[in-house]
Amino acid sequence: MEPLLAVAIGILFAAAIYMMLRRSIVKLVIGLMLLSNAANLLIFVSAGLTRGGPPLVPQGMVAPEGVVADPLPQALVLTAIVIAFGVLSFAVVLVRRAWEIVRADDLDRMRDTDT
Repeated sequence: MEPLLAVAIGILFAAAIYMMLRRSIVKLVIGLMLLSNAANLLIFVSAGLTRGGPPLVPQGMVAPEGVVADPLPQALVLTAIVIAFGVLSFAVVLVRRAWEIVRADDLDRMRDTDT
């Protein structure tokens, strides 16, 4: 399963970089979203795909019994999802405001308005 997910992560990263290199600012935002999803999937896969119980220590024991799930990658990905949503919503508002001012989607035409 890990090799299949590794290929999927590579495809997501490649698609994200391709979209971010386009001239359209909307494609840039879509590439940013793909990049954050690929990074989240990479964190999950690098932590391992073993099923386990919750990492709870029974009373009177020193360590949990059996195989437990690692909570750190789950916490990292949850935090990354929240941050990515904030960045995405800011980028969408920024694109909308740029569209209202410039009336163009091309980044080269937006650069001409700087002077």
